[in-house]
Amino acid sequence: MDNKILVKDLTVEYDGYKALDEVNFEITIPKFVTIMGPNGAGKTTLLKSLIGLIKPSNGYINILGYDPTKEAFKLRKIIGYVPQRERIEISVPFKVKSVVLMGILCRKKIPRIPTSKDIKLAREALAKVGIEDLWDKQFSRLSGGQQQRVLIARALISNPKLLLLDEPLTAIDVTSQWEILETLKRLERDEGIGIILVTHDINPVVEYTDEVMLLNRKLIAHGTLKNVLTEENLRKAYGPNVKVVTSGRICYAITGDVHARHTR
Repeated sequence: MDNKILVKDLTVEYDGYKALDEVNFEITIPKFVTIMGPNGAGKTTLLKSLIGLIKPSNGYINILGYDPTKEAFKLRKIIGYVPQRERIEISVPFKVKSVVLMGILCRKKIPRIPTSKDIKLAREALAKVGIEDLWDKQFSRLSGGQQQRVLIARALISNPKLLLLDEPLTAIDVTSQWEILETLKRLERDEGIGIILVTHDINPVVEYTDEVMLLNRKLIAHGTLKNVLTEENLRKAYGPNVKVVTSGRICYAITGDVHARHTR
């Protein structure tokens, strides 16, 4: 299996403006890659394009040897996708085990009845994120951090080669952020799973990520933390009121809460 993600001249348009504008990059996995940028910069659009949920207006994507515009079904068998948590319906009183099993049952024909093997895989996925004891708990009653780890377990049940996570650290406490990042880094390091994580705030991730992509509709910079997190690059994404603080080999970005500026 190919271990590269190749994107050339990727452009996505919505109603006349470009959500992504000629984005180009190449990534070799396993690796921990963070995509950062202000709100509205096209980060979610990029993730959805990679797995075939959005069809580009122009450009080329090859991800692990597959073209997502033509082979999305095959691709989703080897990629785990964790969408933003606020987009998950929690009014239905699902138990944790049911949420995790959805990751494998959605690929089966009706009636979707879990086998003993499926249940074993679900328990193993929860164990990988350290919450196997929540098996019979109601999902909606969990903390935000626990819910996020359940959703990661759901993505892991199919034994993916690549894990895409959209804002997994939003609206959860610092301890939960640390636990999730430790888990993701271990999956990358010990199990060879590629990690692509979208965030508007790079700072919690700086000690874990191998590469950073700075995005604001266009790809502003891609590389190591030190090379990407410069005040010049950050101004292109966030505007003039930015600052970079360096501590040893680690860089932190002070960007404020801003939105991408779209032009037609």
